[in-house]
Amino acid sequence: MVGGLEDFVLQMVRQQAGRFPGVRVVTLDRLFVQPDLYLPRDEVIDGVPVLRIPYWGSSRYPLAPSVWSSLAGADLVHVHGVDFFFDALAVSKPIHRCKLVATTHGGFFHTDAYLQLKKIWLNTATRLSASQYDGIACCSDNDLALFQKIAPNRVRLIENGVDLDKFKGGSALQPAKRLVTIGRFSTNKRLDRLLQVVQHLTRIDSDWHLDIIGAPSDLTVEGLQEMISGLGLKNNVSLHIKVPDSRVREIMSRCSLFVSASEYEGFGIAMIEALSAGLIPVVAANKAFQALAHKHSMVRLADFADPARAAGSIIAAKGGLDETPGLREAAMVSAAQHGWESAIRRYDELYQDVLFTENFKGE
Repeated sequence: MVGGLEDFVLQMVRQQAGRFPGVRVVTLDRLFVQPDLYLPRDEVIDGVPVLRIPYWGSSRYPLAPSVWSSLAGADLVHVHGVDFFFDALAVSKPIHRCKLVATTHGGFFHTDAYLQLKKIWLNTATRLSASQYDGIACCSDNDLALFQKIAPNRVRLIENGVDLDKFKGGSALQPAKRLVTIGRFSTNKRLDRLLQVVQHLTRIDSDWHLDIIGAPSDLTVEGLQEMISGLGLKNNVSLHIKVPDSRVREIMSRCSLFVSASEYEGFGIAMIEALSAGLIPVVAANKAFQALAHKHSMVRLADFADPARAAGSIIAAKGGLDETPGLREAAMVSAAQHGWESAIRRYDELYQDVLFTENFKGE
């Protein structure tokens, strides 16, 4: 599966090579978007063994009880996300006796759906589970504020590391009326709003073009194509499905602006990758993007619920590139603060504290 969390784990285990006698990834054996396709039980990816285990139930809370039998030989278990694995390993800690750490990745607050129920779950089940963790890494200020309420002595801020070399300098050398967005085709990404903004742009200037890069999720390729056709954007929007990084870089080489109408982001890895490419972001004012905008002056926040205003923000961003020599390069320099060197050092410190400090309780 390709997505922010999956890419983060892939990059992290690459960084951990040589730091431990052994690192192994345990995950599910099917993608939520392709539940009938079973993936290989065992695979080695970039030298790291991957074990895929069966699950049943909802994609919101997949039940995978065989996780307990997969822990043999582990000294430390690092859980990514706050779902079944987070709770199951906490409940069984007196039995498996492994040290436990977790990275929040936004918890389960990806949308406002069932918000009151989520808050009740956070303050009951998640609070109880968090009490069994030896350390919890929050990947954003928003997550830190949330989890400090339920596990104040166990949390610390460790912002996500990002592979800055993957797309470094990959954007168009000269300002272009071409936009790119990257991410799963899920409802919270609000591609519907983004397409309405592009429709408004093309009414002003037919040269505007949007490249959408990603993979289907709860929005199918067919559903997205229907949206594009319905808005009369066949000539102004290109879809790129599950393309490799080399192809992403090629697409970026024609683009000058990164756009996202997403209502929620756990951190915003795709936007940082865009900055490293020299793309200027115009993004929705969700909490993660607001936090990143404070750190990167070239990021523009826009109201994608208002197509005319968002289109104006995009046109202004393009104008900024035209009028400010060096803005593309400034974006690349600004992205450097999110490199893996700092993040992996912070994780090393967390692991060392958990493994070797008696009665360690966060920071």
